Amino acid sequence: MSKELAELLFPDIDKTIEYYEELYPKRELEKKAKVTRLGPSPTGFIHLGNLYGALVDERMAHLSGGPMLLRIEDTDHKRKVEGSEELIINSLKFFGIEFDEGVTLDGEKGIYGPYRQSDRKEIYQTAAKYLTEKGFAYPSFITEEEMAKLREQQEKEGVNTGYYGKWATDRNLTLEQIKEKIDANEPWTLRLKSSGDPEVAMKFKDGIRGEITVRQNNLDVVILKNNGIPTYHFAHVVDDHFMRITDVVRGEEWLSTLPIHLELFYVMGWKRPNYNHTAHLMKIEDSGKKRKLSKRKDPELSLEYYMRDGYFPEAVTEYLMTLMNSNYEEWRMKNPDAAYTDFNFKTKNMSSSGALFDLNKLNDISKDVLVKMSVEKIMDFMLDWSSKFNKDAHEKLTKYHDDLIKLLSIGRGGKKPRKDLMNCTQIMDFIGYYFDEGFEHRDSLPERVSKEDAKNIVTEYLKMYNQEDTNEEWFEKIKEITDKNGFTSNNKEFKKNPEAFKGNVTDVSTAVRLAVVGRTQSPDLWSIQQIMGEERVKARIRKFLETL
Repeated sequence: MSKELAELLFPDIDKTIEYYEELYPKRELEKKAKVTRLGPSPTGFIHLGNLYGALVDERMAHLSGGPMLLRIEDTDHKRKVEGSEELIINSLKFFGIEFDEGVTLDGEKGIYGPYRQSDRKEIYQTAAKYLTEKGFAYPSFITEEEMAKLREQQEKEGVNTGYYGKWATDRNLTLEQIKEKIDANEPWTLRLKSSGDPEVAMKFKDGIRGEITVRQNNLDVVILKNNGIPTYHFAHVVDDHFMRITDVVRGEEWLSTLPIHLELFYVMGWKRPNYNHTAHLMKIEDSGKKRKLSKRKDPELSLEYYMRDGYFPEAVTEYLMTLMNSNYEEWRMKNPDAAYTDFNFKTKNMSSSGALFDLNKLNDISKDVLVKMSVEKIMDFMLDWSSKFNKDAHEKLTKYHDDLIKLLSIGRGGKKPRKDLMNCTQIMDFIGYYFDEGFEHRDSLPERVSKEDAKNIVTEYLKMYNQEDTNEEWFEKIKEITDKNGFTSNNKEFKKNPEAFKGNVTDVSTAVRLAVVGRTQSPDLWSIQQIMGEERVKARIRKFLETL
């Protein structure tokens, strides 16, 4: 009956499994080389979890000398969003992930395609026909309404819900009954005829979690929907086999359906790939409670969040590496200047209990990464970022380009360089004082400096200001103004007897800083003034005096 049934269900399928085995031969690779794939759905949203998984895929493949491919899993047409493929490819490329094979913006690359599941219908149906011939699949005519009633009854009886065992009545249909239903145009799905026993436990070695125990599958799951399109369960098994994938990286949410996938590989007679189930990216709420990052609640889950704020891809990658392997930070301390690709990444060192995502830590790592980056590279990235996301910033960065190179270089040398720079949005705010456009004195005077004192200090500073002064000469003038106005330039004296003075030299220099840059904190003021030029410095001071 199985052979006849297969012909009845798939009359137009004339290719065989053997045909595809020859069409997609085993890859010629080094013995330990791994072949990985990323299989996103084109839903118009790409998130940090995708990048995290892609980085694991990329490291596994490339460290072993194998390829990594991009497969678009687009069998669910309802969820498909126009432009999603470009979004996926461009977003991952932005963060340094490039594929050796698969879907690209210029067509497909590689001999194991098509790489879009929507173009592989004939391959799936050939595999489905083969399963039917072997007696491992059958057509099911049960409707959604009937399935809902079945679940209701199972819940009443206190048994597991699903289509299996005695509940899977379509298993018993004769060839004649099936013909009658097909002739009557009754829609059908193709189901796996499972022979598993959920009482039987199987040992399974996961690349991240080590040895785990799973129960055998006994569900007659749908493998082809009534439109002839496969479910994820069947599609990924067929694709991973014929694309010769050796290692699959996917989220822990797939652990519950792993028994189905193991059974499908078994009944197809194929060697399964190594599975690596990653832990969810978690965050700690203000209440101290840990939860999974959510698309609805957490804007930082979207990759666009990092691109729009102008995080440097090197910083995001560096942070993800610390999440991926617990020993990465220790390695980084010993190898401060090495590329992250030199690290010997291993899936067995990945957390299986939830990687804790911390935006503050990402920001700290960003500062560490940027302090080692050349100012020219930072500026190039900022120009590129601003051209896409912030036109106002782009105009300023272009207009003041040469000055900003000097400005961003202040304090970056020596043993303890300044770590002020984090991402483009933060940098634009950090250097905002330099731009005349929109400039304002936004901070308040130091507590110990009255308006009257500020007026006197800044008026004298304006008279004494000389662009030609060295840093030392400039600071001597600041000290002179300090002592002249009832403050002291002798910090030891101030500590000994604070009541004898209005304040100290720090208060006076802060008032001057506020006049010139509009803020009470900034990099070295003398250096800023050297870049700004005498005319602009004096214009700022006059503007400040008008506010007092």
